[in-house]
Amino acid sequence: MVDPIATGKTWEKTPVGFFKIVNKIKNRPYYTGHIPGGDPRNPLGKRWLGLNANNTYGDTYGIHGNSNENSIGKYVSQGCVRMHNASVEKLYDKVQVGTPVAITYSYKSFVELTSVYGYEFKGYDLKEK
Repeated sequence: MVDPIATGKTWEKTPVGFFKIVNKIKNRPYYTGHIPGGDPRNPLGKRWLGLNANNTYGDTYGIHGNSNENSIGKYVSQGCVRMHNASVEKLYDKVQVGTPVAITYSYKSFVELTSVYGYEFKGYDLKEK
């Protein structure tokens, strides 16, 4: 699965490194904005994959949907990785808690990066080398 994303408004906002998915939440509320889960205005969309980034426990940084599909492909978030809602819903169904995640800034292609991190890209499946 290769999909476009949106990341932090500045490079410092989205953490770079190796993390794990530590929780999966359907319709997570947006606590800061007091918006309930499932509300179409919720900037987190309908799926949340929490990451253990920067000594957090999946409650601060995550891979999630969004309330503005036009934001994908831009630098707009407070540090999370945003995806199209349909894409994150498919990803949510495929990954488990404990799945490794690598976040990096690079001009290399996804296929080149998979090789750097020890994976082999075969269509839409990643196989550990």
